[in-house]
Amino acid sequence: MRAVFTCCSRADYHDKNPWFHMKTEAPIPAGATPPAIFLRQILERRRERVRQAQSRQHEAELRRLAKRRQPRDFIAALRRGGTTAAPAIIAELKRASPSRGLLRADYHVASLAAAYARAGATALSVLTEEDFFQGELEHLRQAHQAVELPLLRKDFIFCAYQIWEAAAAGADAVLLIAAMLDDAALRELQAAAAAAGLAALVEVHDAAELRRACEAGAQLIGVNNRDLRSFQVDAGLCLRLAPSLPPAVTCIAESGIGSPAMLARLRAAGYHAALIGEHFMQAADPGAALAALLDGLASAATAPPGASG
Repeated sequence: MRAVFTCCSRADYHDKNPWFHMKTEAPIPAGATPPAIFLRQILERRRERVRQAQSRQHEAELRRLAKRRQPRDFIAALRRGGTTAAPAIIAELKRASPSRGLLRADYHVASLAAAYARAGATALSVLTEEDFFQGELEHLRQAHQAVELPLLRKDFIFCAYQIWEAAAAGADAVLLIAAMLDDAALRELQAAAAAAGLAALVEVHDAAELRRACEAGAQLIGVNNRDLRSFQVDAGLCLRLAPSLPPAVTCIAESGIGSPAMLARLRAAGYHAALIGEHFMQAADPGAALAALLDGLASAATAPPGASG
């Protein structure tokens, strides 16, 4: 099941945006898979959450708060953070997921963010979706205060209000999911992100979405190995799509990544960064897990030719 939404940043976008007119009482199609049902539910809840947020705080106030912050260049950090042997690491803070349930009970954002920074993360991704990932916008603020790394707000974003909300909370980049946005929305939301001083990470899941992202002028593209329809991870997807990635675009590989060998293959294929979440979140010590991964890369890079282990 795929839901595609247009974007309207004008004051009347409640009337213009089909997100606000979805038939929430319509029956789920026969044969729908659990992921399809989940996507329907999360889209409904995001609509209501945005309504609630707007009733509490006007977009003009968010814009004012966003202008106070000192932005951190997300794309430049990724370009600098990698090496010739491995991509930069975007370490993710994610308490839960619909496919895996609760990932981490002891979820202390500031401590986790600081541990990631000490271990060598180039940037952080922070889940802020409340109902299915148990995130909060406050987690973004806590991470911003704890570290000086650039931050990605990872959520289901469909309107300019959410972008200014992210900027006011300390984000340096926002996620735009190509599968849930039409072409006009992709362009409009990228423009809104630029106005807010944020990078826009356009996430794709197949070749068709990659073409759409490129046509929409995306400068930061993430290839997610996780299929939104089945939640299954195909770790080879990033490698298959790599030849189609434009050389000038900053590219990120997402999901199913957790070994030095895979990171080396991604870098060789042209990826500038890898976003890793569940691999770290399920470890006893996420910061130590990141450090071990980077140590494994360093060991592989310095091993003599023909060495194995």
